[in-house]
Amino acid sequence: MRIMGLDFGAKTVGVAISDPLFITAQGIEIIRRKEENKLRRTFARIEELIEEYQVDEIVLGLPKNMNDTLGPRVEITLAFKDKLERRTGLPVHTWDERLTTVAADKAMIEAGVRRENRGEYVDKIAAVLILQGFLDCRRK
Repeated sequence: MRIMGLDFGAKTVGVAISDPLFITAQGIEIIRRKEENKLRRTFARIEELIEEYQVDEIVLGLPKNMNDTLGPRVEITLAFKDKLERRTGLPVHTWDERLTTVAADKAMIEAGVRRENRGEYVDKIAAVLILQGFLDCRRK
């Protein structure tokens, strides 16, 4: 079994998967949609990935404000979490995702990824950082 990490955004969902030993996280894809509220295909793709990778838990990034308050984006994310739990029947944990996008962007800069190409990868890398943080914390 594996754990799936998700970075849920307005029009994208970055997806990462753990290895079977729950040590490392690997980014696998970015699910894109045209409108924020059109989630049917997003859920369908997540369900396909759950089956393909034999996922039994999900970690969802929770976009808290820097001062640790909960803003409107958190409410949308928690509503997504509830729908995801109902559709998949799997436990969905939340993980503080503050600064994961900044860290993902920094990693791409250090790797020499051109600015115009970073948008292609940032959500997937953020999902990896969310999942890796969860895995590391769980091991301690």
